[in-house]
Amino acid sequence: MKEIKCPNCQTNFKIDETSYADIIKQVRDEQFNDELKSRLELADRDKRNAVELAEANLRNKLQQDLSKKDQEILDLKVKSEINNIKSKVSQIELEKANAVMESTLKLERDLDRLKSQLSQKDLEKELLEKSLNEKYSLELATKDRIIQIKEDEITMHKDLKQKLSTKMVGETLEHHCETEFNKLRATGFQNAVFEKDNDARSGSKGDFIYREYADAERTIELISIMFEMKNESDETVTKKKNEDFLKELNKDRDEKKCEYAVLVSLLEKDSEYYNSGIVDVSYRFPKMYVVRPQFFIPIITVLRNAAYNSMEYKKELAHVRSQNIDISNFEDKISKFKEGFAYNFNQASKKFVIAIEEIDKSITHLNKIKEALLSSENNLRIANQKAEDLTIRKLTHNNTTMKKMFDI
Repeated sequence: MKEIKCPNCQTNFKIDETSYADIIKQVRDEQFNDELKSRLELADRDKRNAVELAEANLRNKLQQDLSKKDQEILDLKVKSEINNIKSKVSQIELEKANAVMESTLKLERDLDRLKSQLSQKDLEKELLEKSLNEKYSLELATKDRIIQIKEDEITMHKDLKQKLSTKMVGETLEHHCETEFNKLRATGFQNAVFEKDNDARSGSKGDFIYREYADAERTIELISIMFEMKNESDETVTKKKNEDFLKELNKDRDEKKCEYAVLVSLLEKDSEYYNSGIVDVSYRFPKMYVVRPQFFIPIITVLRNAAYNSMEYKKELAHVRSQNIDISNFEDKISKFKEGFAYNFNQASKKFVIAIEEIDKSITHLNKIKEALLSSENNLRIANQKAEDLTIRKLTHNNTTMKKMFDI
């Protein structure tokens, strides 16, 4: 008999050998089954692990093989691509060489054509320059002639003005006045005497005395004028004025018993007052005038005409007095004569001023024409320089349109 203790209730009981053997067998079978199951599960797990490992290894190997294949394929593709690229590069280089050769040939042909065109343009330019030079030379020659003509006109007007306001070069003022009088002595002053004042007993003397008589026998004096001539060179440091000589002239006139006194003067050349014509200075001294040399003959004519009229009035006055006619009529005529004489005198002065102004305007206008012609010469010179600088290269530089036109 075998005693067995229950593991649950802790009770001891006895069993025979057979039952014990059966229990042991049962227990042993169960343990075996459990162990077998456990071992089977372990083996199954090991198997799965081995399979998974094998699959992983196989996968890795396959992946490696695949990577190698891919690399080989890639290498093959790269090599093929490189070969293709090399082939294309060779083709491109060949095409490039052909294109360069073709472009070079074309450029050489174009260069030859451009050289030919340039030679033709140079010839045209030379012809154009020659034509322009001839044209400009002709225009310049014409301009020079016009300028010379205008300068001659300006010189003529200046000489005219100078002759109206100054003495001739190389002559003294006294000699000039004497020459002007002698030109008309035989025709206009047959009963007149014009001679130097050589009487200096009083300490002073005038330059010339003019005396004219009413008859050829020189019994009746018509008019007498004391002349004083005053000139002054441009180099004179101390400039004199006309008024400085009026008092002495009046003294000489009284001593030589002359009716009028006239100062022929070139002093104060820039004075508009004395350049206006015959200047009456009777407000300073009676019957005294200041004139420029060009009015030397006109002042004699004006005064002698007045004297002739006065002589007629004197004869008429004597006739009227002899017939006991009212003197008032004569005085009216004298007043009218004075008014007429003053009017004619003023008109003559105004006309002279107008003539001088017109001469000045002509000189100014001619100077403007001269300046315009000189300015045109400068413009012609600049135009000639621009024509000389004009080249085909400059015309076609950075100008595709013009280049295409010349290529055609």
